[in-house]
Amino acid sequence: MASMDGGFVDCHCHITACEFAEDLEDVIKRTREAGVKTLISVTEEPSEFERVIQLFKSYPDLVAPCFGIHPVQGCGSHDQRSVKIQDLEPALPLFQKYRDDIVAVGEIGLDYTPWYAPTSQEREEQLTVFTKQLQISKDLDLPVNIHSRSAAKVTIATLKEQGITCALLHNFAGKLSVAMEGVQAGYFFSFPPAVCRNDQKSKLIKQIPLEHICLETDSPALGPEKHVRNEPKNISLVCEYIAHVKGITPQMKYSTWC
Repeated sequence: MASMDGGFVDCHCHITACEFAEDLEDVIKRTREAGVKTLISVTEEPSEFERVIQLFKSYPDLVAPCFGIHPVQGCGSHDQRSVKIQDLEPALPLFQKYRDDIVAVGEIGLDYTPWYAPTSQEREEQLTVFTKQLQISKDLDLPVNIHSRSAAKVTIATLKEQGITCALLHNFAGKLSVAMEGVQAGYFFSFPPAVCRNDQKSKLIKQIPLEHICLETDSPALGPEKHVRNEPKNISLVCEYIAHVKGITPQMKYSTWC
């Protein structure tokens, strides 16, 4: 939940998003003031890779860059579609070029939501892109930062089949029994401030051992208020919510994510 020196780790955010383009310095200032020490900044498309490296160089004590190709491409646009093999190809040399700078492979995973992947061919292509990136993570000896929607069982089964030992499943919404399979495999689960708006995931949070729970904001999405830009400063809200569900005080807890 927190870094070794007592600050929060936002283990999944999109600080390269266009929503932050105009006032990023102010966002960073508020992030630091909120006690956030590390932003694990994931990517969704190859076009973001160089941008997250630039931010890492600008804020080396704060931004921890990840590279990954999301199962849904065109996120934030009206042309969203299931990922294709061709989407991964321009990313491959960048994984190698910046292998010493990135801290994880992500955001990667599976999204079998019917309007994104209505056919078995699209689901199979997603799975191929996913497994190829899992192989990259093993080659680089890096953890994976995972998106899973309408595909929790397949996602965790694939992680286990591919021999992945270190994974974070962000904003997990699968069944408790599937989450417990992930816990047994040693995986971690994170939840954004949006959980404060409803109690749908409270049972899941209550049952997952605290040592397997991490904090995220998924900024700029999934904030405490609908249709309002989320920021990393809101991470304390989800910390307080999880503490409430667990029946403990929201004191910071240092845990190692792989």
